[in-house]
Amino acid sequence: MTDLVNIIGLWKSFEHLDVLKGIDLSVTSGERVALIGPSGSGKTTLLRCINHLERPTRGKILIDGVPFGVSTGQGREVNLTDKQMAKDRANIGFVFQRFNLFPHLSVRDNVTLAPRRVRKMSRAEADEVAVAVLTEVGLLDKLDEFPNKLSGGQQQRVAIARVLAMQPKLILFDEPTSALDPELVGEVLNVMRKLAEQGRTMMIVTHEIEFAGDVADRIIFMADGLVVEEGPPKDILRKPKQQRTAAFLSKLLHRN
Repeated sequence: MTDLVNIIGLWKSFEHLDVLKGIDLSVTSGERVALIGPSGSGKTTLLRCINHLERPTRGKILIDGVPFGVSTGQGREVNLTDKQMAKDRANIGFVFQRFNLFPHLSVRDNVTLAPRRVRKMSRAEADEVAVAVLTEVGLLDKLDEFPNKLSGGQQQRVAIARVLAMQPKLILFDEPTSALDPELVGEVLNVMRKLAEQGRTMMIVTHEIEFAGDVADRIIFMADGLVVEEGPPKDILRKPKQQRTAAFLSKLLHRN
């Protein structure tokens, strides 16, 4: 398996606050990685830095061995603009906590907008893709509905379909169930399980520890902007080596 993502010495600071402190991390093609840890540990910031929704303060992010978000011509690195990054960013899907659907567009148009604008698909081609991905997430019957007519779980499944329509190499999930009512969480996790079974490369920030244990090949525990511990789920969840990891998991289990 080859590395799809390489993160080298990644720092992210907001004014005088260091949120990420020298992260080194790689993700192989087809790997599912779950990121767990307390609020404020840097998990979401890490995901946002990978596709440059947040510009790293320093360090490198390589996708398929190529520096992402920067041009390295003439012996120096220059940050690319959002427009310049659009094509490369299309290969990295991002599923947000809050769905981020366009309320004035139908489900069909939410799903087909990026394939038509970025992938330059015809309307007919994009519609064909929309039918396929909405079938995959179980929402073909909502093709011409608007987001305000959907439940939170349905909106998040549309958001996942929108990502799938772009055929990304990597899908980033930022606590995709945290904004949902408890009874709707399962329908989103089931879709994500199916994606994992297909062998898609996924990085998932989640507090759903049981789900992480079932789906992930590797779990990374973060705290204070650092990777504290990582390994197979059975090691991290059952016999963590670091006291910080054990304390976090104990609190979660006690809360549940």
